[in-house]
Amino acid sequence: MSDISELVRKGKDFLEKTKYDESLGCFEQAILLNSNNPELWNFKGVVLRSMGRYNEAMECFNKSLEIDPRDKNAS
Repeated sequence: MSDISELVRKGKDFLEKTKYDESLGCFEQAILLNSNNPELWNFKGVVLRSMGRYNEAMECFNKSLEIDPRDKNAS
């Protein structure tokens, strides 16, 4: 699977179903395809935060802001 939009769709679906490992895998694959997309880093951060992996989540949110300092979604 190499379509970023499909990976994001599946990642969000897994996240809603609290299938965090699967969700994380989708967003990590998407990041491999486009590591300069701040939205992908935000999604990965949300999953990691949901898993209680707060330091890693913060790194993802910071990466998103590094790519786009105006990104209001980086929480």
